Amino acid sequence: MRPSSPHHAARNEHHGHGGPRRQRFFGHGELRLVVLDILTRGASHGYELIKEIEALTQGNYTPSPGVIYPTLDFLEDQALITLREEENGRKKIAITVAGQRWLDEHSALLGEILDRVRARCVGHQLRKDPQMKRALENFKAVLDLKVNQGEVSPAQLKQIVAIIDGAALHITQLE
Repeated sequence: MRPSSPHHAARNEHHGHGGPRRQRFFGHGELRLVVLDILTRGASHGYELIKEIEALTQGNYTPSPGVIYPTLDFLEDQALITLREEENGRKKIAITVAGQRWLDEHSALLGEILDRVRARCVGHQLRKDPQMKRALENFKAVLDLKVNQGEVSPAQLKQIVAIIDGAALHITQLE
């Protein structure tokens, strides 16, 4: 399994009709690692996995059963988990030795995935803050008025880019 390429990530930000679409929380195959990791901490049913992933993403992503169960089927086909039917009709899920080994082999990628999820959750929380929301909307409106609704000279465009880059630099240097 490999992380999504920058090209692939950029494609995920827009759907076929040109409008914006929320970026996926997990790239292709990444949810498998997350599921295996959660199984090592005790979740043992599909519903519990869904709730653990929802908690991991601070409520910003809740996988549907239509995402979780095919993922579990794949992991079972690869002998990375076992599914055993219980008396109540629910399926108990357990990670296998091969699944633990595969998880261990991909621990660096799992760390990157979990770091990215935590960072995205912070971003989601930040964008919900009323002052941040107002500031971002103000910035978008001013930029739209200046760039999209008027003639912008190459010198002005260079100044706008420098201001944005400068603001980004100042934000990264905050302590």
